[in-house]
Amino acid sequence: MQRPAISFAEFCTDPNLLGDWFGDDSWATWRVIDKALFGEPLDDAEMAIFTELTGRTEAPTEQVTEFWAVIGRRGGKDNKATAIAAYLATIGAEAFGFLKRLKRGERGVVQLLAVDRDQAKVAMGYLGAYFEKPMLQKLVRKVTTDSIDLRNGIAIEVTTNDQRRVRGRTVICTIFDEVAHWLGEDSKNPDEAIYRAVKPSMATMMPGAMLIGISSPHMKSGLLYRKYQEHYGKPGNVLVVKAPTWVMNPKVGRDSDVIRDAYLSDPEWAEAEYGAEFRTDLAPFLTREAIEACIEPGVYERPPQRQFTYFGFTDPSGGSNDSFTLAIAHAEGKHVVLDCIREVPPPFMPDAVVVEFVNVLRSYGLSYVTGDRYGAAWVQDAFRKAGCFYVPVGTLHGPVEYGQARPPSSKSDLYLDVLPIINSRAVALLDHPKMVSQLAALERRAVRGARDTVDHPRGGHDDVANAVAGAVSLAARQTKAVYRHVSEEQEKLPPGCFGYVRDFFPVAGSRRWSDRIKL
Repeated sequence: MQRPAISFAEFCTDPNLLGDWFGDDSWATWRVIDKALFGEPLDDAEMAIFTELTGRTEAPTEQVTEFWAVIGRRGGKDNKATAIAAYLATIGAEAFGFLKRLKRGERGVVQLLAVDRDQAKVAMGYLGAYFEKPMLQKLVRKVTTDSIDLRNGIAIEVTTNDQRRVRGRTVICTIFDEVAHWLGEDSKNPDEAIYRAVKPSMATMMPGAMLIGISSPHMKSGLLYRKYQEHYGKPGNVLVVKAPTWVMNPKVGRDSDVIRDAYLSDPEWAEAEYGAEFRTDLAPFLTREAIEACIEPGVYERPPQRQFTYFGFTDPSGGSNDSFTLAIAHAEGKHVVLDCIREVPPPFMPDAVVVEFVNVLRSYGLSYVTGDRYGAAWVQDAFRKAGCFYVPVGTLHGPVEYGQARPPSSKSDLYLDVLPIINSRAVALLDHPKMVSQLAALERRAVRGARDTVDHPRGGHDDVANAVAGAVSLAARQTKAVYRHVSEEQEKLPPGCFGYVRDFFPVAGSRRWSDRIKL
């Protein structure tokens, strides 16, 4: 593989190329990495910086095959990742022999897989600006909202992370943007699966092809953390850089107002987002493997059957930001079966969704539903008008004897209830991708002196997961359960509304349990 006429470091500083973006002294630390990535020699001062960033005492002597950047926010990761993409698609494509290895009619692809659509737009904005420079613009054949086709047969594509987008393509460079945060609600493919899918797509472009992962760190799990553990400070063709924001971008100082305020309001979060330290207070709650082991493939819903007692749980929403969700489950012996999942994403009219969900509940023989305490007043009123009891979580008694046992009183309690059920495969879940994604993204936070809390990642959602956890937890606790305030609420139902609750309410004045009681 020949040395390129213009190195990547020169590509970033040449005023006719990307010098307008990377020419000033604030990018001095990045220039050391620019040279190391492609095996350029480093002087003593640069070697000292390289060792500080990588933990390695020897720099690479040839281009690395993988580059993993664990760097704080506003540290310049996206700018540099897109610059590498532009370089490999243009000057690097010729120098590293990519064009010669492409078969007739075959197109080489530089892919940037972003954490979400908004981040993809940001990356595309950087690339679009780079290719407005006259020397690069003449190489452009076509520009769309998410790709740049070049006249040399290379295309740069920016999309969200999806392993289907890398299969069947010839990839010369793949960038995993914010890879530590890929396990959010809309991420249907985990990071490890996409990594395994992309490596064969790069095989025919080796040597020269490069895989790049950039992100601020998160939990001590996932692909980024594994690469850090395996390669940081160790020789080889995989380079891992770890540095806080203020080291990579001197314009954002350690004592800046933004960073100082972040450390004051949430030190653990700030240490990860800006200090580039993996969090010690967070851990994955459930593994994707454990969840998928409980799924019956191809089963999306189960019809109601008269011999079972069903339990419903809803996660209400006002209709603007979060989804309104419902899940229904029942118990069969020592196992729980998930029967139904409903989700209505925003925007919507809450009262209309309540009516829709009440009809679903009635089809399973239910005249009540449990839910969280979100907007309790209007939620209870809306369900009551539709002919259904709404009981906030935490009012449930049982399961051992009437009036005894501590009920789940929060979302964390529900999740902690279902943890052993899922891990022991004591539940049959439905084939529902969003449920899997949201359950797999849940984070467990250790709280000193208190019970652990479980919640979705910052900026994520768990509407479907919450409803499923609630229904499964209630079904698992079904023996001798009772709502305290239902007798007070039943008089508020609209005239002519009747419903049945089976195996649920105690017969007044006795300790025995009714089979079926008319409300």
